[in-house]
Amino acid sequence: MADSPHVVNVTTADFDRVVVQGSRERLVLVDFWAEWCGPCRMLTPVLVKLADAYRGKLLVAKVNTEQEQALAQQFGIRSIPAVKLFRNGEVVDEFTGALPENAIRDFVDRHIPRESDKLAAQAQQALMQGDADRARALLDAARQMDPENPRVLLADAQFHATVGDMAAAEKALAQLPYEEAQKPEVIAFRAQVHFDAVSMQAPEPEVLQARLAANPADSEARYQLAAHLVMANRFEEALEQLFQLMQKDRKYGDDAARKGLLLIFDILGSNPLVARYRSKLFNLLH
Repeated sequence: MADSPHVVNVTTADFDRVVVQGSRERLVLVDFWAEWCGPCRMLTPVLVKLADAYRGKLLVAKVNTEQEQALAQQFGIRSIPAVKLFRNGEVVDEFTGALPENAIRDFVDRHIPRESDKLAAQAQQALMQGDADRARALLDAARQMDPENPRVLLADAQFHATVGDMAAAEKALAQLPYEEAQKPEVIAFRAQVHFDAVSMQAPEPEVLQARLAANPADSEARYQLAAHLVMANRFEEALEQLFQLMQKDRKYGDDAARKGLLLIFDILGSNPLVARYRSKLFNLLH
């Protein structure tokens, strides 16, 4: 390994301290490699060069998979080189193979903290304190400073969703780069925005329940009630309402019930409800 203060070897013993805890101070790029791996040897000098170029904003932590098999297994390493980027104690991005320098630089740049990130963070804090005007001003300044920063775009979307402007939230989400838009937390947020928009345009849940009691075939009321249930984090009840809607009126809203189920799956991630209702959905469709 090249002699660089920004490149270190890590083992199971110090992985948590160097990588997990260290990533709360700066980005840590973990390179899973082995001596026999030709592409790994090609990648190493590129990572060393970039680590030095970022001047302390990035630490490259190298894990020898032959010597640290437990770490390789823990992170599901199946082929090498495999690179995982840690920020604030979590894996935020990854790639496999020996990418060219410009591609790796772009990969890292998406996550390097920028001045606009600080403004976005201050805006979120102001919004939590109930000062929407200050939050809006800070976000406007952040976007003017760095209009292509995806973290600012996401913060802007979250601001609009919080103040109830779902159309503006969806517009901000649409501006995210593809890689950012495909992150699970962004997909889940987009699903939340959808249901929030539906519930805001719908009557109160009590009114919808009364409509369904009077007419169980009222598909609009059932869909809108499901949206209210999602916003109340009553996901199992929401899933059941949408499943019933699929059974009763598959054509409603251009297959809105099935699409709604999938959106809730996006929100829930690995929740056991997802497996249960995926199975029910599969059985219904087949």
